[in-house]
Amino acid sequence: MREEKLLVIDGFNLLSRGYFATAYNKTEEQLSRNSAGLYTNGLRVFFQKLFNLITEYQTNHLVVAWDVKREDTERRQKYDFYKASRSELAFPLIQQYETLNHALDQLGISQLTIPPHEADDIIGSITQKWSIETAKDCLIYSNDKDFLQLLNPHTSQIMAQKKKEICYTIDHFRDEYGIEPYQWIDVKALLGDPGDNVPGVAGVGEKSALPLIQMYHSVENIYQLLPNLDPKFKRYIKKLIDGEESAHISKELVTINCDIAFDHSFSLNDLIYQPEYEKIRDILGQLEVKVRLN
Repeated sequence: MREEKLLVIDGFNLLSRGYFATAYNKTEEQLSRNSAGLYTNGLRVFFQKLFNLITEYQTNHLVVAWDVKREDTERRQKYDFYKASRSELAFPLIQQYETLNHALDQLGISQLTIPPHEADDIIGSITQKWSIETAKDCLIYSNDKDFLQLLNPHTSQIMAQKKKEICYTIDHFRDEYGIEPYQWIDVKALLGDPGDNVPGVAGVGEKSALPLIQMYHSVENIYQLLPNLDPKFKRYIKKLIDGEESAHISKELVTINCDIAFDHSFSLNDLIYQPEYEKIRDILGQLEVKVRLN
């Protein structure tokens, strides 16, 4: 019997990557559709990657985490600038999310959407619950580096690195950054995140954010020790002083909530999934989505 292993999919991350990779330089009219008129370009990529991952990593538990609408998130309700620069989703992408949601239900694949939380928080909470209750391996599939803060001896992230995907572990992280995963939020608090409109500290970039945390361990420690930082950081002292409020807000925004309370009836056993290939072929056949199944 295979040892328990959980695969957690960042749903919109995978779907949107598949969508934009196959929609590049195309109009909506040029995107692939099935005979019912439903768009399918992102669906094919999503399903192909999903079943490849299950086979490659021999997982037997699976969950897909989804975001709620941007305006409904806890962070956006508190800080209206959060993700304010993002454009609206294209109709073909929204339609494929709806199609995918229904197809995953038909396949018996667990999906989680928990308002007002973002998918990141669902993933943080489910991976923490898994680590505590099972102490077995857990894999997050996403190219979002925010998840690096979740790495632990049981939890790794499958992500693209140097044009190929690797299973990035806590040891990889420690070797690359010289800090612990929980300190990644402090690095991000200083750097900010333009994609999510997280401000960070103006003038503190990649060359200084990581060395500051390597030496002082946290944003809070840095501000306790101002203005007596090591002389090599002298040029950043005024920038840090000016950006103190922004640093603390940014840390709040980039910290993944790992303490979402799941429904009392929820069990990790609900996430058990073994592919039924005849059923998969039938449902994907109805959608006219061609996927190579092992």
